[in-house]
Amino acid sequence: MKKLILVDGNSIAYRAFFALPLLNNDKGIHTNAIYGFTMMLMKILEEEKPSHVLVAFDAGKTTFRHKTFSEYKGGRQKTPPELSEQFPFIRELLDAFQIARYELENYEADDIIGTLTKQAEVDGFEVKVISGDRDLLQLVTDTTTVHITRKGITDVDKYTPAMIDEKYGLTSDQIIDMKGLMGDASDNIPGVPGVGEKTAIKLLKEFQTVENVLAHIDDVSGKKLKERLTENKEQALMSKELATINCTAPITVTVGDAEVKEYDAHVVTELFKNLGFNSLLEKVSGEEVVDEVELEDVKFEHVEVITPEMLLAHSSLLVEMMDENYHKADIQGFGVVNENGVYYIPTDVALQSNDFRAWLENKDMKKITYDVKGATVALKWKGISLAGVDNDVLIAAYILDPSESNKELKTIVSAKGYADVQAEETVYGKGAKRAVPSEDALANHIIRKARALYEIGPVLIKELMENEQYGLFVDLELPLASILAEMEFIGVKVNRSRLHEMGEDLSAQLQTIEQEIHELAGETFNINSPKQLGVILFEKLELPPVKKTKTGYSTSAEVLEKLMDQHAIIPLISHYRQLGKLHSTYVEGLLKVVYEDESKIHTRFNQVLTQTGRLSSIDPNLQNIPIRLEEGRKIRQAFVPSNEDWIIFAADYSQIELRVLAHISQDENLMDAFRQDLDIHTKTAMDVFHVKEDEVTSNMRRQAKAVNFGIVYGISDYGLSQNLGITRKEAADFIERYFASFPGVKEYMERAVQETKLQGYVTTLLNRRRYIPEITSRNFNLRSFAERTAMNTPIQGSAADIIKLAMIRMDARLKKENMQAKLLLQVHDELIFEAPKEEIELLERIVPEEMEKAIELVVPLKADYSFGPTWFDAK
Repeated sequence: MKKLILVDGNSIAYRAFFALPLLNNDKGIHTNAIYGFTMMLMKILEEEKPSHVLVAFDAGKTTFRHKTFSEYKGGRQKTPPELSEQFPFIRELLDAFQIARYELENYEADDIIGTLTKQAEVDGFEVKVISGDRDLLQLVTDTTTVHITRKGITDVDKYTPAMIDEKYGLTSDQIIDMKGLMGDASDNIPGVPGVGEKTAIKLLKEFQTVENVLAHIDDVSGKKLKERLTENKEQALMSKELATINCTAPITVTVGDAEVKEYDAHVVTELFKNLGFNSLLEKVSGEEVVDEVELEDVKFEHVEVITPEMLLAHSSLLVEMMDENYHKADIQGFGVVNENGVYYIPTDVALQSNDFRAWLENKDMKKITYDVKGATVALKWKGISLAGVDNDVLIAAYILDPSESNKELKTIVSAKGYADVQAEETVYGKGAKRAVPSEDALANHIIRKARALYEIGPVLIKELMENEQYGLFVDLELPLASILAEMEFIGVKVNRSRLHEMGEDLSAQLQTIEQEIHELAGETFNINSPKQLGVILFEKLELPPVKKTKTGYSTSAEVLEKLMDQHAIIPLISHYRQLGKLHSTYVEGLLKVVYEDESKIHTRFNQVLTQTGRLSSIDPNLQNIPIRLEEGRKIRQAFVPSNEDWIIFAADYSQIELRVLAHISQDENLMDAFRQDLDIHTKTAMDVFHVKEDEVTSNMRRQAKAVNFGIVYGISDYGLSQNLGITRKEAADFIERYFASFPGVKEYMERAVQETKLQGYVTTLLNRRRYIPEITSRNFNLRSFAERTAMNTPIQGSAADIIKLAMIRMDARLKKENMQAKLLLQVHDELIFEAPKEEIELLERIVPEEMEKAIELVVPLKADYSFGPTWFDAK
């Protein structure tokens, strides 16, 4: 039997948005609704294997029903912009999966679904409707089931005629009569005042329809009910009409248009990468994407003996590694291209040549590389200090277009019209098939890449100069790459015995909490089993179940949060889970990545990932060590100096983003606060609440802090209401009062949007660009997201640039002072050093000095510092 799945797009998107926490990808786009929608879509395709699928959307705010009742759906809260901006991506997702979608002006998604359902039933289809809206239950027949999502989006109740009879004692046709009598607050359908679901069902069991109820009011029991029905006859009939799905809507789409087509796995993969859905990549089926361009033969020399004429200045250098973790990767070979020729140099030949080593280390021998940081670190592990790199194609391409998520060399050079490079997957394979190819294939790949560097490197430099970004490249990002390489190679020492002790302490705490939980439960059970925990909480302890899943009761963090005050067992379970995650992720997780021979962790800083210019850290992520939970903060106790009697020294900028905002906006009130060195959150609370300093409560300051930092990130009334646990109206009022107190900030934001519309991009103080083509989109949601991005990128990006400048200044100053101190880590606005005790006094003077002089703003930069025997103590 042919199977048609019809999805209520708006309803499922809403459910996904409110079911999942707000998520962002690296471009700052909110993705929780897209992610939830994707999970639902992939589950449908995998489990249902439908022959036909269509997703229906509402086309606008007004429909033909508004002519009947102008207040239809009135009173609904405005869609949060964090959700609105995701709809275009949901549509793009459907297009990538080749799934049909449709919307029709003046009609709702329900009407499209109803009309297609009736068509499909005539054509002999089995139909499944998926929505969060119970109005659609009226479509249920022997061949059409309606699946209503619960709190989540993959957990659904399946409604058949038998299920509707069991739940309501009615037929599916009577659902609209029930709505006519009881109304529907979510759609602002009035119904009959005072008639609820129970009364409506009772009336319909006796009289079958609204019309029949109204025709037999005298037979209805209850004087008050009779009066209500008599007074609201017209309203009841109108309500039924409003609730009735139009199954003969003038749609131009047919069931045949919904046929499932085979999608291009490459298109879906690229979209997932762009959205940051890395965990879903493996689920995308399809054949490997193979280069279709036939590559021309390249003449090159397979070098067995290195001669001086091969090693010129102005050469490209390709250090080839298959593994992206260059700390551990084998170097597969070298490619060198210059005016004398194209050379493939096997690794053993290269590393055994003193001439080649000397050339690599010669700063006067200028070189073009791809990923200079990775090449530098890999060579450091071989005892070689790479020097002379004055052009790096990866970094240059990142500065020119930070929005390109695929940083592979093939992608970079292809964008410049250079096609003679193969994709890494084509050469090495992927997944379990990934392997080093034959030497001929490897040599061919290496020299093609080296030649691409030689050809395209100068092209990128020219573009940087045209964009006035060459200074950002040569004065900031290139020197920073060398500093980061040194930091990564030095690594951070870890006291493994302290980590083991923490693991034992956490295990002991977990055991104690486990006993307390079992005592409160009155029995032993597996706390990590949601099924067993659900039975204890909602059956034995009789707590109100918040949410159910297919396997039983939900015991998610969201559910526990709502039950926190209901029973003493709930805080214990929450704490048990937090400690469990610390133990597995941060104690056991860190122990797994320690290099045992030196007890160090060598992370990797990603310099070319974010559109704002901020650095991130991976394998492991040392920028994400938890600090909110006391036991989490203690993880930092395991990070110690490399040498005995040395000290960890940490310095961070105080409210750098707000200081940048003061500089860019030139707001007098904001500038004055920083110039007087006032507590900015207290100052904001004074201005917004119109109180004196001594009248500012801790809650006022907390709210002011949330809006201060929220403004930097383009927060909406919805976002602020979620952060503070207040209504959207209260949040909107708060933001309005903030702008009244800091009018220069509002003027800056309006100016930022207008300037971006004119030039298509925003810049940081150091001329880093972020292109925002969506700023002129006709789509309101995309345009709104773009406007917020235009406002906050200059602030976040400038703050990122400033900390990078501080790193470069500190590196130079340490060398100038001939100090032993070393920069180990950068964590957002914080720099962490290790140094001998005798150098601490000098660090106390020069670190704030260099950080505060990194750039000149109209308000002073301020750096705070602390130090101690561990990273924990230096805070």
